[in-house]
Amino acid sequence: MAYGYYPGCSLHSTAKEYSMSLKAVCRKLNIELNEVEDWNCCGATPAHTTKEELGVALAYSNLVNASKQGLDNVLAPCAACYNRLKNASYAASHSPLLEKRMNELTGGKVEHDIKVFNILEFFRDIYGQDNLKTAIQKPLSGFNVACYYGCLLVRPSKVVNFDDPEDPQSMDELVNLLGAHAVEWSCKTECCGGSHAIPETDIVLELGRRIFSSAQSQGAQMIAVACPLCQANLDMRQEQINKKYKTDFKMPVVYITQLLGLALGIPSAELGLNSHFVSTQELAKI
Repeated sequence: MAYGYYPGCSLHSTAKEYSMSLKAVCRKLNIELNEVEDWNCCGATPAHTTKEELGVALAYSNLVNASKQGLDNVLAPCAACYNRLKNASYAASHSPLLEKRMNELTGGKVEHDIKVFNILEFFRDIYGQDNLKTAIQKPLSGFNVACYYGCLLVRPSKVVNFDDPEDPQSMDELVNLLGAHAVEWSCKTECCGGSHAIPETDIVLELGRRIFSSAQSQGAQMIAVACPLCQANLDMRQEQINKKYKTDFKMPVVYITQLLGLALGIPSAELGLNSHFVSTQELAKI
């Protein structure tokens, strides 16, 4: 199977372990990823707050390039990139004037319908849970996982339209399919404040404290994510949170593709599990 692939800036830089684990999983499952040629930053997350037209144009430009390449679909594993690409597609398809303006700005045109999907949508609806189930070699038995969707994967629901915006289940279903246990908890769609990590650090630390407290209270041993910004923020900030609130959080924050890779029998070194701030040693023993 071959699919279009938009890595975005994060998977080529700060989230290399997301890229490593995704590509390792795809190799294992014989999935071919065709990277969008000459892609550019989608503008997430500040562009659209600076100028709405700019925010749409940066993401739309990538859809134009995908169209030139003849791609019918594009996998965007980064939740922020996925959100911006979906927003651009939705905005242009619902406004002929905006679509015309985007064509002028980008010097191209989206010639055919291109489906943009996120990593959870891909494994649930495109690759298929039944196919995935037959490929599992090492079930993640005994691990309790808090599935964290954050605020970008499921909102706005009229644009992304793939899961319940208040109580999403797609990652929970995937984690359970892998043999682990997805815990019920109250913060799965709460914002971690990742976009304000530098200017509003105190707010970000409080948001993180609430997320870890909720996960810990439900017996979670780790948090699974599908967003590089959430992963970096929650993984990196735990020491600061502990220092400020006298807590003792030491909870690994891992990409869902890393869990998937372990269940498929891929060695942890190929999944980037040794690159996190909080140790993932227990997981690496699988």
